[in-house]
Amino acid sequence: MTEHASLPDPAGEDFLLHRPRLLGLAYRMLGDMDEAEDVVQDAYLRWHQADREAVRSPEAWLVTVVTRLAVDRLRRLATERAAYPGPWLPEPIATAEAPVVPSGLPTPDYRAELTSDLSIALLVLLERLAPEERAAFVLREVFGTDYAEIAQILERSTDAIRQMVHRARTRVHAERRRVAIPPDEHERMLERFLTALAADDAPALVALLAPDVVLATDGGGQARAARQWLAGPDRVSRFLFGVMRKFGHPGTPRFVWLNGQPALLTVDDGGVVTASTMLDVDEGRIRRIFIVRNPGKLRRVLEPVAPVE
Repeated sequence: MTEHASLPDPAGEDFLLHRPRLLGLAYRMLGDMDEAEDVVQDAYLRWHQADREAVRSPEAWLVTVVTRLAVDRLRRLATERAAYPGPWLPEPIATAEAPVVPSGLPTPDYRAELTSDLSIALLVLLERLAPEERAAFVLREVFGTDYAEIAQILERSTDAIRQMVHRARTRVHAERRRVAIPPDEHERMLERFLTALAADDAPALVALLAPDVVLATDGGGQARAARQWLAGPDRVSRFLFGVMRKFGHPGTPRFVWLNGQPALLTVDDGGVVTASTMLDVDEGRIRRIFIVRNPGKLRRVLEPVAPVE
């Protein structure tokens, strides 16, 4: 990963002002914080070399550059992710309990919804979109960008962008819960999930799972993990209990906030995080379980690396 260059004034001040939004945009586009930081750093280098007197809006200019760089990067990553050993999951990141609301969006009752806009569940769904569709969706649905501005960023007509956002929204919302649950309800579900596993209580665990529950474990070829998605309460519960019975309790559970939501870390005796578990909950049942065991994706689960909008 590229180290951040020293930021001269005034260009550096303008850039730092917008960096949280740029990083949030790039991370939602790429699902990988190293990649996101590289894209944002590349945008800064271009900003530093640009004719800033000709730029009417530094924020619009930077958002345009980051979006286009992220689209290009996502296209190059497609082949690599297609060859990934087992399910590829986004890199989880530690976040504060009170997430930052993107600029220009209303704040009342918005924080609960924002947590789902940064969630692993949403990022997994976004992986199914084409790069430009993903960019249009994130800009419109997360950051509230005007259709005309998105059209300029992606160099498409406004009508084309409206259709692109509509298609992406339809695909995402078909599998995404309609109402974000309160964090305390999410945390209680996570505690019940852990209690059922620790007690080897299969009926209790199955009762928590939705009929269409799916589970993905990301080991990246570096840690034990299922090599494919698992579906259905029986199959998912058998897998989870099978792991517990074969390997026992691999470490100490620790509750944290990842991607704007309560999550569970497993920490070994040396304090090293060995897994992160995130749940997607809908109507009182667990619909998706995401377990990241790839050590390369567990470096940012303890402390927020930077402000992210």
